[in-house]
Amino acid sequence: MIYKRLLLSLLPSIALASGSVSAYEKLEPPHDYDQVAQEIVATLESVHYNKTLIDDEISEQAFDNYLDALDPSRSFLLKRDVESLSQYRNTFDDALRNGDSQVAYDIYNLYLERAEARLEKVLAEIPDMVKSFSYDVDESLNADPDKLAWAETETELDNYWRKRIKNRALTLKLNGEEQQDIIDAIERRYRSQLRQIDQTNAVDVFQSFANSVTAALDPHTSYFAPRASEAFNINMSLSLEGIGAVLQMEDDYTKVVRLIPGGPAEAQNELAPNDRIIAVGQEGEPMVDVIGMRLDDVVDMIRGERGTNVVLEIIPATSSTQNSKKITITREKVKLEDQSAQKKIVEVERGGETFKVGVIELPTFYSDFAAIQRGDRDYKSSTRDTKKLIEELQEEGITALILDLRNNGGGSLQEANSLTGLFIPAGPVVQIRDASGRVSILGDQDRDVAYSGPMAVMVNRMSASASEIVAGALKDYGRAIIVGDQTFGKGTVQVLQEVDKGQLKITQAKFYRVSGESTQHQGVMPDINFPSLINTDEVGESALEKPLPWDKIHETRYPVYWHFDEYLADLTSLHEKRIKQDANFVALEDQIAYVKQQNEHFKSISLNERTREQQREESEQSGLDRENKRRQALNLPTIEDVDDIEAPEEDVYAHEAAEVILDFISLYQQNH
Repeated sequence: MIYKRLLLSLLPSIALASGSVSAYEKLEPPHDYDQVAQEIVATLESVHYNKTLIDDEISEQAFDNYLDALDPSRSFLLKRDVESLSQYRNTFDDALRNGDSQVAYDIYNLYLERAEARLEKVLAEIPDMVKSFSYDVDESLNADPDKLAWAETETELDNYWRKRIKNRALTLKLNGEEQQDIIDAIERRYRSQLRQIDQTNAVDVFQSFANSVTAALDPHTSYFAPRASEAFNINMSLSLEGIGAVLQMEDDYTKVVRLIPGGPAEAQNELAPNDRIIAVGQEGEPMVDVIGMRLDDVVDMIRGERGTNVVLEIIPATSSTQNSKKITITREKVKLEDQSAQKKIVEVERGGETFKVGVIELPTFYSDFAAIQRGDRDYKSSTRDTKKLIEELQEEGITALILDLRNNGGGSLQEANSLTGLFIPAGPVVQIRDASGRVSILGDQDRDVAYSGPMAVMVNRMSASASEIVAGALKDYGRAIIVGDQTFGKGTVQVLQEVDKGQLKITQAKFYRVSGESTQHQGVMPDINFPSLINTDEVGESALEKPLPWDKIHETRYPVYWHFDEYLADLTSLHEKRIKQDANFVALEDQIAYVKQQNEHFKSISLNERTREQQREESEQSGLDRENKRRQALNLPTIEDVDDIEAPEEDVYAHEAAEVILDFISLYQQNH
């Protein structure tokens, strides 16, 4: 029996299942998974959107993917090992097709031998190594993953490990740790990594092998072995307990992909997308270094009983140095009501008159399916809640409306469709093209319109999937001007299909706007760009490996209500003039320029203590200067410590979006 489910959200990455294996015990293929391998090939070739033949070209990509999964930081294998293993480069396709995965275990067993020998050697040397470090030597550690190469010799690899350990020791020293505590912390890291390697079982290896092949097709197709499949299904529910963050592995780091709307991390406002978590601690216990740790184990450490605190040591994505900081988050359960639509009013003074612009913040496209199944006529849904909020805002006398889809990672396609219908009469909303080329159209059948006035849709790089469908439809219909940043670009549909053991999440279709343009890869481009600290080169579909491309199909028939294009030049000019005089945006632009400049310099990490201290001092002083410049422009008291910097009480983006839509109303009235 095949089980399918549409997957429209940005989905969490799931790490391998855990088991156990004693040191140096070679792993052998589990032959009860031979049929699974053949099922995976058959399903990929028949169901995947591209219907790609699993051949030698795919095998070569899969081979590279597999080595990257095993040794992402080039820490264990030598160049000669990789050259020797290259004999298997063209065999991954045949191995999967024939149900014989021995090749994956031959490669893994060599990695296992190298990794255990290296970690045991490192653990024996850490105390003396840390005590011998001189932090006044001018040397650096390569921090650019694109320039990491396989070491030629053991001596070269020894030096690389020495620098890695020295960097961690220096980071802890700069954070005020004593030498013995530094030694203990680093030993904990590598004991943990060794333990995790030793706990890897044959099913883990099979899953990694299968996913090396699926990743060669696109970043959203993957195989989940039974335990990982169970974890995936738990993560798909709205009952998430922990900090409310979607995490994935990148190189040896646990990286924050996005924050769950309504979750503790979003409310606490110190964790952000692209931050890297390098250590996790429980209240009253030592921090545990998680660099190189498996994702599922990191997640298990972060999760816990609601009301308890977890301490995270992070390297912020916006930091211009490699220095870390600690943050504390109280664990809670993310509930449906915490993700509900909310309203507020932005007041704008113009010509002695106050204009009210309504804002509806929509964190996700939700529907209480359990209440619907119970027959509850008063069930919650994003469309119902938004319609009610629109009515309330109209009663409060708003001049225009903003739909805020920032950080909205998607949700229910049906809700995205019906919510779009609140702003247009009956008509198409999204086109869906399947692997056979057939195009189906999903649209609004209800001719009633909840709001017909001027509006804007606010998006950012974390607006994805269903959010992009809504923003794209309202843009094409000329119902809203789009403001903010380029959206994520996830315009593909995944289904879950059961195989003999576990599940295959497979890309089966693509979304297209009514204009015929895909939302895949490119996303939805804003009409008016707002400055953003999110680097689109590092976050978004285009930053992933092997994303499906942007393309275009035939447009559908649809009316255009407002011709925003005719006003964009004037609207852009007014917007740019305004933000150049807005102290909040001036400070933001300065920070973006500073971080961009510094990040180019910090692709190599200095291991000199004084240099690192200077970098931190310069970074903190730069942040303090920007904040005080902003405060002086706003006639606010200045501050003396960077730790006293707080986010502006006013949502400057929402205020500027209100200004833009009011500009449009004014220009439109002048021309009519």
